[in-house]
Amino acid sequence: MTDRFRNMLETFDNPYPKRDYTVEIVCPEFTSVCPKTGQPDFGTLTITYAPEAVCVELKSLKLYLQQFRNEGIYYENVTNRIADDLTAVLRPRRLTLTASFTPRGGISTTVTVRYPES
Repeated sequence: MTDRFRNMLETFDNPYPKRDYTVEIVCPEFTSVCPKTGQPDFGTLTITYAPEAVCVELKSLKLYLQQFRNEGIYYENVTNRIADDLTAVLRPRRLTLTASFTPRGGISTTVTVRYPES
């Protein structure tokens, strides 16, 4: 994957930059592809962040996330990649991304990334 994914993310000025508040975004229909089997992976992404100067524009986030539909990428990689892209673009006070993937073979997986790392 290239930075062209990251470049899709748009922002707007935080209307309350001096206030410490959180934004929670839930994406219940996230899809990617298992790089080993080629089978689709389905998950729910929960993005919680405290904006500093800018906020993420939701339509651009939706289009960005849709780019992973055809990407062969492991859960751990996609979760960290999305968190890295969001923190690079938003420079938030803090961000947590939880990716809960549906069961496959009787096993479900949840990957959580926090910024700053604690």
